[in-house]
Amino acid sequence: MLIKNPLSWQLKENQATPETIYKQRRDIVKKLGLAAAITPFTSNAQASLFDVFSAKKDPVAVMDPRQDLVGRPSSLSTSDLELTPEPKVLTYNNFYEFGSSKGQPAELAKGFETRPWTIEITGEVAKSVTLDIDDVMKNMMIEERIYRHRCVEAWSMNVPWLGFTLASLLKLVKPTSKAKYVAFETLYDPKKMPGQASYSLGGGIDYPYVEGLTIEEAMNPLTLMTVGLYGKTLAPQNGAPLRLIVPWKYGFKGIKSIVKIHLLEQQPPTTWNLLAAEEYGFYANVNPNVDHPRWSQASERFIGEGSLFSSRRQKTLMFNGYGEQVASLYKNLDLTKNY
Repeated sequence: MLIKNPLSWQLKENQATPETIYKQRRDIVKKLGLAAAITPFTSNAQASLFDVFSAKKDPVAVMDPRQDLVGRPSSLSTSDLELTPEPKVLTYNNFYEFGSSKGQPAELAKGFETRPWTIEITGEVAKSVTLDIDDVMKNMMIEERIYRHRCVEAWSMNVPWLGFTLASLLKLVKPTSKAKYVAFETLYDPKKMPGQASYSLGGGIDYPYVEGLTIEEAMNPLTLMTVGLYGKTLAPQNGAPLRLIVPWKYGFKGIKSIVKIHLLEQQPPTTWNLLAAEEYGFYANVNPNVDHPRWSQASERFIGEGSLFSSRRQKTLMFNGYGEQVASLYKNLDLTKNY
């Protein structure tokens, strides 16, 4: 008899999140019969998506930035922390395109239009393609994943994201053997993103914001292309309509409002590494043993119930607690030098 032991951070079948909204949503999924209907794409289905994604689209009306969104519950969810309250996830943000202080993005991103929206995937692939975000959301398997989120500023949250694996998206374009890295780029539109138009408001960043992963990191099952949170589509301040979530890395790796993905042979530049290489490395793995030059990373302020100022401190976990799943990616890498 084969007995499968779950990883320490995985959600066990008998562990239900206490949030009423998730119980309600799972009931909806059950009633609609969606759980049985959602299955991973076959190779033939993936091939057929090229025709769907490549078709020219007529302009569509601007969507409500937060529409209901149902995701299949995932066993890859974390299980040992309470959820950060939704209002805090929506108002405590780093998104310098809409201001460099925590409260500015929620205010300055109001009215940010995310339709129409396309994502270009180019580079070392069998076929470059431009995808419409609505086609992506209709054809990808959307999952609900509760992930720990750790900011390099030593605060953390526990967030219920909705999205699909980056691997499932990249498999559609068939990366070549030369594809060693995956680069990402945020929308550049200073008229819509005031932080891009103002040096002081935008924190002195040279826009557009860019990020990158190794191909092994990109293809890891935990790496999520995120389109929603808390049962709804992403709010503009959280990176609508599409952002990256890599839960074992510091939050600045989670590039927001993505419009371009480029696969390449050489390591790509990344925004914060360009701005201050001694403080923000390319890998940016959560590591309690490597301090930021200006503060310790040994512990973090967890943002949960109550006041932001009364948030409890907790020990920082190596790889943010996901070491069992990702440590093998770095077995020959000195994570002190390659921070």
